[in-house]
Amino acid sequence: MTQSSIKRPKALRSDVSKPVRFPKNALALGLSTVIGSSAALAQAQEEETIMLDTMSIEDRTIDTNPYAETGAPYKAKISGDSRRVKELADTPATISVLTQAQIKDSGKTDLRDVLAAQPGITLGTGENGNAFGDRYIIRGHEARSDVFVDGLRDPGMTTRESFATEQVEITKGPSSTFAGRGSTGGAVNSITKQASSEYNFTKTEAGMGTDDYRRISIDSNQKLTDDLAVRVNLLHSSEDVPDRDPANKERNGIALSAAFQATEKLKLIADYYQLDADDEPDLGTYIVPDGSPVDDIPVYLQDQDFLESDVETFTFRASYQANEHLRIDNATRYGTTDNGYVVTGARGTVRDASDPDAPGADTIGLSTHQGWQEVEYFVNQFNVYLDSELGGMKHQWVLSAEYSDLKVTNGVYNVTNTNPTNCIVAGRRGASSSYCIVDGSGNEVSGIDNIMGRSISKGDADSDYNVETTSLSLMDTITINDHWDLFAGVRMDRFDYDNSVTRSGVTTDYSYDDTLWNGHLGGVYKINSDANVYLTYSTSANINGGESDVGGSCGYGGLCGDPEQVTKSDPETTENIELGTKWNLMDNKLLFTAAIFQITKDDVMESVGSSYETLGTLNTGKNRVKGFEIGLSGNITDKLSTQFGLTMMDAEVLNAFDPEDEGKTLSNFADNSAFLQLRYQFTEKFAFGGTATYSSELYSGQPDDAAGDSYKVPSYTAFDLFASYEFSPKLNARLNIGNVTDKEYYLASYRSGAFTYIGDARNAQLSLSYEF
Repeated sequence: MTQSSIKRPKALRSDVSKPVRFPKNALALGLSTVIGSSAALAQAQEEETIMLDTMSIEDRTIDTNPYAETGAPYKAKISGDSRRVKELADTPATISVLTQAQIKDSGKTDLRDVLAAQPGITLGTGENGNAFGDRYIIRGHEARSDVFVDGLRDPGMTTRESFATEQVEITKGPSSTFAGRGSTGGAVNSITKQASSEYNFTKTEAGMGTDDYRRISIDSNQKLTDDLAVRVNLLHSSEDVPDRDPANKERNGIALSAAFQATEKLKLIADYYQLDADDEPDLGTYIVPDGSPVDDIPVYLQDQDFLESDVETFTFRASYQANEHLRIDNATRYGTTDNGYVVTGARGTVRDASDPDAPGADTIGLSTHQGWQEVEYFVNQFNVYLDSELGGMKHQWVLSAEYSDLKVTNGVYNVTNTNPTNCIVAGRRGASSSYCIVDGSGNEVSGIDNIMGRSISKGDADSDYNVETTSLSLMDTITINDHWDLFAGVRMDRFDYDNSVTRSGVTTDYSYDDTLWNGHLGGVYKINSDANVYLTYSTSANINGGESDVGGSCGYGGLCGDPEQVTKSDPETTENIELGTKWNLMDNKLLFTAAIFQITKDDVMESVGSSYETLGTLNTGKNRVKGFEIGLSGNITDKLSTQFGLTMMDAEVLNAFDPEDEGKTLSNFADNSAFLQLRYQFTEKFAFGGTATYSSELYSGQPDDAAGDSYKVPSYTAFDLFASYEFSPKLNARLNIGNVTDKEYYLASYRSGAFTYIGDARNAQLSLSYEF
């Protein structure tokens, strides 16, 4: 069985053509231009790549990614979202895919760390630090609610882990035909490990390392009968944050999957996923106005600090293959997420003139940030796949209907500081008693980790959010002839929005509904069987108050305006134009992609306070991001594999409520970023490699806002190393060294310069895996 057939019926698979042979010298010259390795690239691939796993079934190995190219574990061949009916090399969009093998070699486990290294993606902090969980910004635009699991939206700000992940697919550019509302800069889709009746295996992996790193995972697939299989993934991990002890994090997870071939035509799949994340978080350092991040700041988290996330989902799928040309799929998911945090922030300030110890002295004061969130969601997605011949052309239709119901309750904790304050600081509202972690001479005070003392209890809700959405879409992929393909799609999302927001004891009810229309249109010209050029146009839309975690904080995707204004506001709209090319090289083992793009976002909601009362509209902003992205994934030679990406972008605010913002770049936007991962199979048993991550500087601020120049996150380059050794077909070892140069670098910052996240210091882990 081929990898493509695992996911799609025969009628929906792409034809596999014989690859074109390229002259060795020309191929080596072209690829060396991309990654500067011409000597290695000049080698012809004369034999199959050495596989990462050793037990084979036909042309695949046990526990390899079924969506990856056979023999090229860093290269994904097809998407895990079956609505993308063509192979990725023939799909007119920039889709970066991180395979299980590539993620494992990198040594990264949290999705946040995996994505932070990718070009075109930056991290964000958000309002109050957004400590509920992960926040991503793709091509300059908010994407924290545009995270999907197996094609279904995974709502809520939460912690996400990769222990049950087969591959991570990052669609760059608006994609509302697939994703629905949102997806301005793109979307992230995690494809999970599924049960298979092809084989039996049990793998366990255990790791130890610096910073009290401990991790153990089990992945077991069992074929119970010819028609029934189950798969179990278990995880326990804990570690201190490198060089920021006592900050630490712990993960406990379980993922269950069962697949049952009920009849020759009907297949049923049931999944259960649960993850507990329990952290003592470190919010890092802060940025001095018109300066840089403060280095060597003491660890200031309090003993009572916590960040907790509990995710639980149930998913049921049914797939009915009516005939060779027609398949019907249905997916139903119910899930809950409980998040909560009480964390400590630090920022530079000045002791007030009334301070008894050191009036006027510079100091570092502490602050408390907290909140809880309860998420409940239900979604049902219905897809019909139909192949037909019309007008002498092959059509691959996808008709989708979806209903979702998302309920989110946000609230606060009652936090009382029980220890006496130790300083008086100046502030916008005058002098106030506070907690300072340095004395009047600038020396670190003792007992920082319990300087505040805290009594914590769960408080009242301050936002009750509910969005029901009914969606209908139709997509068609048309094979016109041997050289031309046409892609088109349209989607309608009808939503009903309700939110009760409480501020200062006053509750305001918001309620409105609207219909969003989005689509995509693209064409692909096949130069030959392994190379193409494409042009695509796509749209997306965001609604007023679309982000569920911030209530009425307009600047972070919450509600803008009063209840009447909300009903009159227009959705934010985004258009993307992209011209690209994709080349399958080295006997289809290596994929090269390049694209230029332009994303224009209009009718942007801007947070300008009471000015909305006279302005009469909230849709005052417009911005544009233009850029270029190249990628390379797969086998360069029979021994050298790579995952490479480079993004160069430019952002500009075109229209703004404040004319002085026009012409500026966007906040949280890195003009240039790159990622390179190389793996070299030195011998049949020993392999080694490394990663390099680069990001140019960026400026703190709110999403879609013009960047100021007060709080700058500097550029950085970080390097990791890894090596693996196969002791036997069943026993393998892997060593990972993160941030090998021990560089101090920063990932993101809050709009005021607070919550400036520090990248991990040098760390190392040794892992052993054994297959039973």
